[in-house]
Amino acid sequence: MIQLLACGYNFLHEDGIVIDRPKGSGDYAFVLFKSNTKLVLHGKLMSIEKNTYMLLNPHTPHLYGHYEKPFINDWFHCSSNGIDAFLTEIDFPMDTPVRAEDTMLISKCIMEMSNLVRQASPLMERILDCELKSLLMKLVTIHKQTAVHEHKSRYLLPFTQLRNQLYSAPNVTYTVDMLASSVNLSKSYFQHLYKELFGCSIITDLIKARLEYAKYLLMNSSTSISTISRKCGYENDTHFMRQFKKFVGVTPSQYRAGGPN
Repeated sequence: MIQLLACGYNFLHEDGIVIDRPKGSGDYAFVLFKSNTKLVLHGKLMSIEKNTYMLLNPHTPHLYGHYEKPFINDWFHCSSNGIDAFLTEIDFPMDTPVRAEDTMLISKCIMEMSNLVRQASPLMERILDCELKSLLMKLVTIHKQTAVHEHKSRYLLPFTQLRNQLYSAPNVTYTVDMLASSVNLSKSYFQHLYKELFGCSIITDLIKARLEYAKYLLMNSSTSISTISRKCGYENDTHFMRQFKKFVGVTPSQYRAGGPN
C-alpha cells in the first residue's frame, strides 16, 4: 500500500523558494511546477518550464527554486515498501521532468487528497492508496500516448510527401525496401508506421495509386488496355486485369464500357 506522507495543493510562495536536498528527500517526492523553475538534478542545471512534473527517488540529490516570483507548485510525498515494484511495473519515468499534458488531472487529485486527509475518514489510507496509484497510472498512460503521437508526427510530412509521389507517378516501379530507405527506416517499421498514419498498408496504397490512374485513362482516353497496363507500372497485362477486377469489381473493359459504379 502506498502511504501518503504529506501533500500541498497550489502552494504559493510569494518571495520564491529554494529546495535543496543534497541527499534526496528520503521518500518519494512528486512536484508539479506551476512556475518556471531552475532545477539541479544529478549535478546538472536545467531550466524547467511551468506545467512540468517530476517524481524523485528517495535518495536522488536535487535542488530546485524559483526563476520568478511568486513560485507556485503542487506536491506530495509518499512512502511504501511495495512502491518500487509498482513504479517498475507501470514504467513510470523517475527523476525525469515530464511536460504535464493535463495539469488539472494532477491538481484535482492532489486537492482531493488534501481534503481527504483533513476529513480523517476511517478508509482514508485505502482511498489515498487508490488515488495515488490511479494518478500515477494515468500519468504514465498520457505520457506514453503523447510520446507515440509526437514520434508519429515527425514522420507525417515526409510520409505524406512520399504518398503524394506514389499517386502522382503510378507508372514508376517501387519496392517497399526502396521506399523505406528513402525515409531512413527499416522495412518492417516503415510498413508499421505507414499503416498507423494512413490506415492502409503501403502495398494497398501502391495498388490503389496504379488503379486510380488506370481508371482515369480508361474513362478519358482511347488508349488500349495493354498500353494502360504498362503506363500504370504493370509488366503483365493478365496481372493488371486480375488486380483491377479484384479491387474495382469489374474488368477494365467493363469499367470503360459502363463507367464507375
